[in-house]
Amino acid sequence: MQITKDKVATFDFTVSDDQGQILDSSSKIGPFPYIHGNGYLVRGLESAMEGKAIGDSFSVTIPPAQGYGERDESLLTSVPKNKFQGIEDMELGTLIQVGGPNGTQIMEVVEIKEDGVILDGNHPLAGMTLKFDVSIVDVRDATAEELQAGHPMIEGCDYDCDCGCDEDHEHGGCGSGGCNCGC
Repeated sequence: MQITKDKVATFDFTVSDDQGQILDSSSKIGPFPYIHGNGYLVRGLESAMEGKAIGDSFSVTIPPAQGYGERDESLLTSVPKNKFQGIEDMELGTLIQVGGPNGTQIMEVVEIKEDGVILDGNHPLAGMTLKFDVSIVDVRDATAEELQAGHPMIEGCDYDCDCGCDEDHEHGGCGSGGCNCGC
C-alpha cells in the first residue's frame, strides 16, 4: 500500500540542519504516525512521503519555504517586564504562551533587558534548511474515527494534549493541536 491522502503512515526519522547537527529523531518516542494529506507535516516532507510504501527509506532536503518558513524579524516583540508578574524563573529559552488578535501563540524569550523582555514568535526551525532521513514503517487506511479526529488513534495511549504548542511534552511534543504520539 502506498502513502496517499487519508492513509495513516508511520515512519522513523532523523532531522538535521545543513551542518549535519541532529535536531530531532523518532528514536526518542518511537515511530511517528500521521494522516497523510492533511497538513500535519511540513509541506516539503509531506510531499516527499507521497507514494512511498512500507520498507522505503529516503533522505530529503527541505528549504525553509517548504519547512517552517523564513525567519520574520517582525515577530520579535519587546514587552515590559511588569507584564510578566508571577513568572519568577524566566531565562533565555523560556517559552511563554501569549494571547493576541490571532489567538494564543507560543513565544520564546530571546533577550532579557533591565526594563523588558524580547520575545520571538518565529518557529525555532524557521529559516533553516532541514534534512530528513526517513524509513516507512507502516501504511494503512485511516478509520472514520481517525479522519474525524484528524489524527491516528494509538491503542493504549490516553495522553490528550490540545494546547497547539511546540512544547516538548511527555510523549514528544505538541503541534497542530495534538500530541506527537498520535492519539
